[in-house]
Amino acid sequence: MSEIRDRERSEAPPGASPRRARPVVLATLSVRIDPAAEEMAIASALEAGVPLIVANMLHLPPYPATVMLVGPGAATLPHEEALEEVRATAARAAALGIKTELLRVTSRHPIRALLQIVVERDAGLLVFGPGRRRGLRFRAAARRVRRDAPCLVWVAPDG
Repeated sequence: MSEIRDRERSEAPPGASPRRARPVVLATLSVRIDPAAEEMAIASALEAGVPLIVANMLHLPPYPATVMLVGPGAATLPHEEALEEVRATAARAAALGIKTELLRVTSRHPIRALLQIVVERDAGLLVFGPGRRRGLRFRAAARRVRRDAPCLVWVAPDG
């Protein structure tokens, strides 16, 4: 007869090594985060007791003089990103007691940079949730994220 055990109370099988909790990454493409994506990421981080990394991925426009003179942070104008909305998402997560980190990444290849973050941080879940501008750019990015991410992926509706 088999024995049923509560997995939270049972001991690890012999020879099993304890696994480090892997963070949740919530990513957007310089736009407001979809509310469903925010809810999924925060709920997942809370339930698993892991950190949340909010990644605001910005496309670096081809302005070589601007980048060289003032740096990549100045190449994106305030109206070209939803920084305050993304900060508000990170603040809501932190208010719930989740260890939260906000990254603002500017790159010529934002999806490639996002996938690099996922690998470097050894994420367990990537929640890809840009809101608003859902067009070919978003669908192509969602396909690439699903195909290339080395972890579980949840894409906001319409992706």
